[in-house]
Amino acid sequence: METCQERGPDDNPEELTELVCQETDLKDGEMKAVEVGEAKLLIVRAHGQYTAIGSRCSHYGAPLIKGVLLGDRVRCPFHGACFNVKTGDIEDYPGLDSLPLNCCCPLILFAGPASLVCAETLRQNEYKGRIIMITKDLLPPFDKPKLSKVTNKILLRSHDFFHEFGIELWTQKEVISVNTADKVVKLSDGSLQRYDQLLISTGSCPLNCPGWDLEGVKLLQTYEDAKEIHTLSLGQKAVVVGTSFIGMEAASYLSDKAASVSVVGTSAYPYERSLGPKIGQMTLQMMEEQGVKFYMKSGVSEIRGHNGKVKEVVLKDGRVLEADVVILGIGVIPNSDFLQDSGVEIDPKKAVIVNKLMMTNVPGVFSAGDVTSFPLSIRGDQMVSIGHWQMSHAQGRVAALNMLNKKTEIKSVPFFWTVLLGKSIRYTGYNEGYTEIIFKGTVEERKFLAFYIKENVVVAAASLMFDPAVARLAEMMATGQRITKTQALAEDLSWLQM
Repeated sequence: METCQERGPDDNPEELTELVCQETDLKDGEMKAVEVGEAKLLIVRAHGQYTAIGSRCSHYGAPLIKGVLLGDRVRCPFHGACFNVKTGDIEDYPGLDSLPLNCCCPLILFAGPASLVCAETLRQNEYKGRIIMITKDLLPPFDKPKLSKVTNKILLRSHDFFHEFGIELWTQKEVISVNTADKVVKLSDGSLQRYDQLLISTGSCPLNCPGWDLEGVKLLQTYEDAKEIHTLSLGQKAVVVGTSFIGMEAASYLSDKAASVSVVGTSAYPYERSLGPKIGQMTLQMMEEQGVKFYMKSGVSEIRGHNGKVKEVVLKDGRVLEADVVILGIGVIPNSDFLQDSGVEIDPKKAVIVNKLMMTNVPGVFSAGDVTSFPLSIRGDQMVSIGHWQMSHAQGRVAALNMLNKKTEIKSVPFFWTVLLGKSIRYTGYNEGYTEIIFKGTVEERKFLAFYIKENVVVAAASLMFDPAVARLAEMMATGQRITKTQALAEDLSWLQM
């Protein structure tokens, strides 16, 4: 085992690295007194995790190595004071002070919404160890759904927040491999960092097509991307490739800014696979009314340029679209390639497999967010991958609580929204395999509630101008209520309290 961290008087971490014992030297419930530099520490192994606290009782300085360790508490052999070995907190007396806490190995998170919620949950639950968040971005975790709107208020938490709560934020760094046997991650700059527990929340990677690297072709991944798309599109010909949430929101945003906006999609209508053809047709009509032109049932063969700059988009049906800027939103895959040879189980679609506790098959390694495949409670624990902003947050919290051995299962109900031309479509549930959609209100009038039916049960719902129906349905699903097709068909929606 290596490394010790203390905090100096200016609250900045001071690191010393020294081999004090092998991880196999201690069994659960065992302790070892060591010295690292001038610090005298007590190394403790409890529940498979190592922590390091001050080695002497804060009452009269008795050596705690001679005391009694039971669970998460060590009791002083002389006068009976008790200290929590995970936090250093004094839990029984005499004595006034807690013990200094040192992290034998930090807890590493890959920065994103899941990791931010994970870090906050850890701190809210009195975890006082070291937390490192690693991101290849320039910014701390930001509000990604806002990227298509290019707003200045995008950070989820300020830089000061991370300093205040002792969360180390490593920007412009990327983990390129994980050695789970030695509990070490390798970074893109060649450095190595040990960890005690690891949260894999690396999100997804966008798909591309030939010509994606030309100047003027953009992926909407970062705040810088969003600002460049805005600047490049003003008064220019914009082509958006993809008719799901990223593509359609980008087209909506640019509809009154670009000289022209063309949207290319492979299906008959936007959102057809996620929301169905009728709602998809409605969104197409809404956008066409704003001058957006659609090229559906097609796809991109290649993007051509001149002198390295984008010039045109060639469709699979042979049509050619002039373009000054191209926004790609053609899909994503889980960002898990760096886990090759790590021993972490990956499914055929490259998602990290976790259980209800957000644990992978490797002890001490958790995963959350878009990169995961997890058991969805409202579908009988069917393994699913859901790239919803809300779900990433929920999974981050569950992962944190289980890192602290507070057993908690993921039971959150999927909920997402998309905003087109100032109107919000809301959705809850999981409609894969649905066989029928029952509508209340009218899609044509753009005020409706849609029930997605599978085996005579409502498995999902979507709405426009029908609040709070989707929120209420989400809560009913969360409490385990079974909503039947008969209820959905009924003229009386009093069961929805509408």
